Amino acid sequence: MGSFSIWHWLVVLAIVMLIFGTKKLRNLGADLGGAVKGFKEGMKEAATEPGMDAVATTQLTDRTPIDGVITAKSESSAIR
Repeated sequence: MGSFSIWHWLVVLAIVMLIFGTKKLRNLGADLGGAVKGFKEGMKEAATEPGMDAVATTQLTDRTPIDGVITAKSESSAIR
């Protein structure tokens, strides 16, 4: 009784199709597929970009601060 059977999901799908219509669901699926494809291409492009590893390694091994120096944490700036 805890899990739904296939018939429950078919009824839910039929109700959703009646409310939204098939055109909106088709557009939603196409938009979602395009977003996933774009994400995968972006990840592949970032992984194969040649100069990124050298920059990341330099930033990790270099001991100079990038934006500034934090000397001490004062009590007045603490969130209470």
